[in-house]
Amino acid sequence: MIVAALVLAAGRSTRMGEANKLLLPVHDRPLVVRVVEAVLASRAAPVVVVTGYQGEAVEEALAGFPVRFARNPGEGEGLSSSLRRGLAVLPEEVDGALVCLGDMPGVSAVHLDALIAEFAPASGHDVCAPVHGGRRGNPVLWGRRHFPALRALTGDAGGRELLERETVHPVQVADDGVLRDIDDPRAYAEWVKAFPEPERAW
Repeated sequence: MIVAALVLAAGRSTRMGEANKLLLPVHDRPLVVRVVEAVLASRAAPVVVVTGYQGEAVEEALAGFPVRFARNPGEGEGLSSSLRRGLAVLPEEVDGALVCLGDMPGVSAVHLDALIAEFAPASGHDVCAPVHGGRRGNPVLWGRRHFPALRALTGDAGGRELLERETVHPVQVADDGVLRDIDDPRAYAEWVKAFPEPERAW
């Protein structure tokens, strides 16, 4: 099974104020770098990073990483536009895609590999989502048969609308990193204060 990863990193992060949250430091490197490091440490490949707002700066922060960039000129149209852009550049042989959000530094390679291990389209497990404490989180692993429906989505909900219509295979994880995103200055400050610097995978 070939499972790719899409890292959606095109948004304007308006709730963060003037700063682009993806470029804010988490310990000694930008938030988006920490997210991409976790993805690269997992079994997912290839890895596509969808950029848009301040795309050149985001791509510069990730220079040297073995990822492919897909620039989304319509990032103002919402998360769905980045999803479409990322899916469009995936190779034909990909069996599924992990849709990862660029503002969730608590998602680890352990989480991603747990989803990949449970991914089994032949058994009906072709939409896999992490669950912690009874709550469903991100990222979600989508089988190829769902790609047309994902491309048809509009607005800023990403795949949330589609999840309500599909049978989702829950994958239990041990911590809440799959539930925590960084949307505003308070969440950012809490994250940096509460979590120690992880070991580097790259």
